[in-house]
Amino acid sequence: MLEVRDLSASYGKHRALEGASLRVDRGEIVVILGANGAGKSTLLKAISGICEGRVSGSVTMNGHQLVGEKPDRIVEGGIALVPEGRGIFGELTVEENLFLGAYAHRARDEEDGNLERVYRLFPKLKERRRQVARTMSGGEQQMVAIGRAMMSNPAVLTLDEPSLGLSPLLSKELFQSLKAVRQTGIGILLVEQNAKASLAIADRGYLLENTHIIKEDSARNLAGDPAVQKAYLGGAAAGSGPRAGRSGAAAKPAPATFVPSEPRPSAGPSPADIAASALQSLAAPARPAPAKPAAPVQAASAPAPKPAPQPAPALARQPAPSAAAVHGIDVDSLVARARDLSSSRPEAPNGQVPPPASTPAKRPALTMPDLNSHGDRLKAVLDEIEIAAARARQRSQTRSGRDGRDRY
Repeated sequence: MLEVRDLSASYGKHRALEGASLRVDRGEIVVILGANGAGKSTLLKAISGICEGRVSGSVTMNGHQLVGEKPDRIVEGGIALVPEGRGIFGELTVEENLFLGAYAHRARDEEDGNLERVYRLFPKLKERRRQVARTMSGGEQQMVAIGRAMMSNPAVLTLDEPSLGLSPLLSKELFQSLKAVRQTGIGILLVEQNAKASLAIADRGYLLENTHIIKEDSARNLAGDPAVQKAYLGGAAAGSGPRAGRSGAAAKPAPATFVPSEPRPSAGPSPADIAASALQSLAAPARPAPAKPAAPVQAASAPAPKPAPQPAPALARQPAPSAAAVHGIDVDSLVARARDLSSSRPEAPNGQVPPPASTPAKRPALTMPDLNSHGDRLKAVLDEIEIAAARARQRSQTRSGRDGRDRY
């Protein structure tokens, strides 16, 4: 029926189609595969007579030349186009859109029969024939566009991206409808990006690349071609990859190995040295914990004119560690000497401390040990001595003041 030979099209100096040749027989679905910009839409427009550029070559329908004819004459010749984007009249109802497709003279005599055929193929259109077209879903609007083209009683139906914008479920329903259209004896020339679905319903196919048709074959052979699978079906054929095994399945990639970002330092302590150092620190004698502050000194009451001060009773405190435990320092003698110093001061009435004499008696100097070689334990002991001395002085002043008040 439809035969195209050496068809070319150009827009100014830009060549959009170069020497394309193909054919579509009665009751046959032919698919054209190609990337964006390869010239697929230009091919359909040149066949339908609506290409804006300059067209040359031959397009015949049942032996009648159609190149150079007006679009309405090409429709009369038996070719109907379903353009990309549907192109229906959204403000009209479904039935009004369908009747507009029956404007051709070849369709007027069979208008009722064609309408019944469309409703049989698309039952939803009959249910919604009174509905405004723009309120329908995308898949239903695509059915309206196909039904309107079929109302012209065509011998060849050309479709440009019919599944564009449809969900996978609606696309599947659309391709099933195209199979039903083929059974009516209408030839279909299909341009479709969904290569897998279109090859599944097609009889033959053409590959259009860079404005040239480079291959023609059956749909089954094209679907099994590794080049077609790589370019249009989302991957290479099974067993054609460089890692394919005997069974044809691609080998699994090797697991990625961890590569440290920085090399491990060559020098440093070994784990054995670290463990030995830790054991030495555990074997060292632990420092004794500092003792709690002693209880307040209970000073004995005595009359003021005493020749010699009586020593205060011993401090109620925890047993002090031995001298050997404090690195050779006689802690007991230090505590006793501090107690003597705090209790040897004379008492005065009203708890006042008299000023020191002009020529105080020389007291034996308290020789303090070297603090640099001793640790925290020595500091804790000295702090304890200072606390005990301060409390002893406070207790002595309190008792002296109370005795003075009793005498008066």
